[in-house]
Amino acid sequence: MPTEKNLRDVAVALKYDDSETRAPVVSAKGFGLMAERIRELAKLSGVPIRQDSDLVELLAEIDVDREIPAHLYAAVAEVLAMVYKANNAMSGEANN
Repeated sequence: MPTEKNLRDVAVALKYDDSETRAPVVSAKGFGLMAERIRELAKLSGVPIRQDSDLVELLAEIDVDREIPAHLYAAVAEVLAMVYKANNAMSGEANN
């Protein structure tokens, strides 16, 4: 479990497909070098990254391939809104 000191060395990846699950799912999580690799893969894939130490601490407690609990829906909805906005901006740039 991360300590306050190394919390920035934590990464959690989420995926959401409403045709497959009711809620977003933790698709990957890691600490230290694994967290760096998760962020690297996200950047290479064009996936927006949001830094939120409070949220990542809560998400890091969830097992991989498990849906996020209902009490985190609002916080994760903010993250998904940011991702959708970034994706729309990128697709708009690609069309110009």
